[in-house]
Amino acid sequence: MPANETSTPAGLGRAAEDHVLTVLQGERYRLLERNYRCAGGEIDLVMVTGPPGDTAEVVFVEVRYRRRDDFGDGGESVDRHKQRRLRLAAERWLQDNHDFPFRYCRFDVISVTGNPPAFEIEWIVDAF
Repeated sequence: MPANETSTPAGLGRAAEDHVLTVLQGERYRLLERNYRCAGGEIDLVMVTGPPGDTAEVVFVEVRYRRRDDFGDGGESVDRHKQRRLRLAAERWLQDNHDFPFRYCRFDVISVTGNPPAFEIEWIVDAF
């Protein structure tokens, strides 16, 4: 991403999301959808942990970027209201993609701090 695109909050958020996607793909997660939006809410990343089967999981990932964590990290900002919106969006995604033969799903929150390229992440698996 060009430097000028990271000079805005939206650009930094996109860079943080790009970084998280790279980390997840390095852990062998596969991207199913990015920035899924519906009437109930939106999901930053929809990933899957492995090939279809009994142990594969669909992972709904919320990426929260904070330049600094003086006032708490991004994970702390996923309150009950945000969790509800994520659940609604995930239910809608599952309805729209009912042909996926995955048995389990979970919600991960990945908090990103710092500035590119020196992002730091805190990955909360099965956050809620």
